[in-house]
This record gives sequence, structure tokens and C-alpha cells, in this order.
Amino acid sequence: MAARTTSPEKRPGFFSQLRTLYTFTQKAFPWLPFLLIGILLVGIALGVGIGFLLPPVAIWSVILWGITGLLLGVLASLMTMTRLSTRAMYRRLDGMPGATGHVISTSLGRRWQASELPVGVNPKTQDAVYRAIGRGGVVIVGEGARGRLTRLVADERTKVQRVASGVPVTVLYIGHGEDEVPIGKLASTIKALPKAVDRATMAAVIKRVESVSQSLTSLPIPKGIDPTKVRAQRPR
Repeated sequence: MAARTTSPEKRPGFFSQLRTLYTFTQKAFPWLPFLLIGILLVGIALGVGIGFLLPPVAIWSVILWGITGLLLGVLASLMTMTRLSTRAMYRRLDGMPGATGHVISTSLGRRWQASELPVGVNPKTQDAVYRAIGRGGVVIVGEGARGRLTRLVADERTKVQRVASGVPVTVLYIGHGEDEVPIGKLASTIKALPKAVDRATMAAVIKRVESVSQSLTSLPIPKGIDPTKVRAQRPR
């Protein structure tokens, strides 16, 4: 019988994560390598230009400023690739069942509380309703065909208003139609809601709403999304 190992699982190194991030992003944006090379060249050119402009002009000064420009170019390249990887992730999530839960549970920050699991779901159609509670009140997000979501959204709104009277309830629908929010703009739309409750009220609302929420462990959760395969790893 093989002995069990107690050593912690080895995490991917910085360069391994960087390679994964680059590969993931390039699949969505094939022109990525040309953009990154251009950013590096611009950084070097700016550094060398500053070296020639600042008196006294000396070869070591030009080289030093060129290296500084290269480092700034590397930093700008990493920031650019990170932003593009986020856009690539949202492209892949768009239209996938369960994408809403993934976004609100990972992208809203500490001022909001949300779960990756829906608070209401239609087992036949996989239409689902998600909920986030924060300083902006309660947000109900419908994912699926808008016409079929009417009852699910109404039930969730009624439940929230019954235990959190006076707290604003915002309803959003995921999609690309009129009055709908693309999955890529969901997090920013929720974060942009004006503050309507203080922290104490927020905590009380969370407790009240969760106390009346039905357990969804027996309901089928929409399939089709594996966050570990969609989310690009960012270099640490």
C-alpha cells in the first residue's frame, strides 16, 4: 500500500502562469504578440529618446534609460495582456449557462455578497435567477430567455421585499437586447449602483434573505461552464 504524501500541492510558478495567461489570451486575440512587441519597442524608444534629450548625453545614460524604457514596456505589456485576458474570458462566458453565477461570485468585491449557485432555476430550460446583496441594495439577475424568467424573477423579488422592506431591489437581465446587460458589463453595472444602505443594514438584509431562502441542493444546477477551464490564471 502506497504511503500518503502530506506535502502541499505545488502551485504553478510565475512563468508557468504567465505562459497560461498568454496562451489563453492569444486564442481570442491572434494579434496579441504583435501588440506586445510594439509596446516593448515603444518603451525602449521612449527610454532611449529621454537618454538623448537629457544633458549631458553619454552612452551609459542612453543605455540606462533604454533599460528603464524596456522595463516600463514589460510592465505595460503585462497590464495590457491582463486586461485582454479578462475580455477573452467574458467572450467565452457569453451565452454559457451558469456564467452569471461565476461573474457575481468572483468579480464584485467585498462590498457585495453573491453565490455562484442560482436562487431560482427552471430545470427544463436551465433559465436561472441569481442574487447579489450589497451597499447598493439587492440585485436580482435573470439568465436565460427573458419571457420565461418573469415568474422566477417575480418570486425572488417578492421574497426579498417581504423581509427587506425599504431596501432597493434592482432587476437585471443578461443579454444583448434592449434593456439587457452583456455578461462582460455585469460586474461594473452592479458596482455602479448608488449606495443605498449602510454596512449594518446590509448585514441584516443578508441574514434575513438567507433565512427565507430555500435550499437548492436538490435542484439541477445549469451545466456547461467549468470556471477552472474558462478563467485565465493571472501571474502572481
